[in-house]
Amino acid sequence: MLLANYLFFTSQCEQALAFYTTCGLGRITVLMRHGSHGVPLACEAMRGKVLHARFEGPGILFFASDNHDAEQMRGSAHMLILQDRDETRSLFGALAEAGKVTTPLADQPWGSYYGKLTDQFGVQWMLDCVNRE
Repeated sequence: MLLANYLFFTSQCEQALAFYTTCGLGRITVLMRHGSHGVPLACEAMRGKVLHARFEGPGILFFASDNHDAEQMRGSAHMLILQDRDETRSLFGALAEAGKVTTPLADQPWGSYYGKLTDQFGVQWMLDCVNRE
């Protein structure tokens, strides 16, 4: 069994996945578009938008799509567990670009170097580095 998250965007899925690629999280391994593969369009505005995508990298797997009726993202976050503080700082900075840091990276009472942010696409990320340095 594997738990994988599925992100629903209204129209920025492809831009979000490209951003995550530039952050170094991985790459798109499957991309299907609305209006192809014989799937009926929910509305014409969705034509060419992402119907289904798979995103993979080392230790990363999630899915995403554009949906005309997608709700604003809330109540869930991607949690990345890392081993290196420098990598954690770098990735946190990249994901925070044009987003909002809600918990700055810092040593936490439970022993981790941790921070939380909402990226420019409304996706929440929690980075937890277990290396106490």
